[in-house]
Amino acid sequence: MRQNYLRTYFCTSTYPIVCMTTIKATSTIQENKRQAFVACPVTFVMEKIGGYWKPIILFNLLGGTKRYSELKRSVPTITEKVLIQQLKQLESDRLIIRKAKPTVPPHVTYELSKSGKALRPALYAMAEWAVHNGGKLSKTFSRQMADFPSE
Repeated sequence: MRQNYLRTYFCTSTYPIVCMTTIKATSTIQENKRQAFVACPVTFVMEKIGGYWKPIILFNLLGGTKRYSELKRSVPTITEKVLIQQLKQLESDRLIIRKAKPTVPPHVTYELSKSGKALRPALYAMAEWAVHNGGKLSKTFSRQMADFPSE
């Protein structure tokens, strides 16, 4: 079995010191994530729509095509940097479609792709769960659900 080594150089005064450390090829976090990604469908889904902002963005796109500014207004606590990052990830995962028209100022819209629309039942199930289990917030959640088209 071949071993890989990580070589680190330290320069102290005029003599460099070299430290050799053995690296196990299978001990990295990324390799473990890759194995879980292939073996478990829930891990696959969480890789695509997991995190704090992605489900919120997807839920807001259930109502139809939105411009960037509309998305920013519908999720007011998200920073522009994070919104742009999340939109790019969702686009690269083919869950949303970005359409840009070459005008000044740029006219960019986002909508759910076919696979993004397939997440509608899961997103609605999450929202319905919040309505039924939200305690004092249930009435607020119910009013917000009225703004979105039903399944």
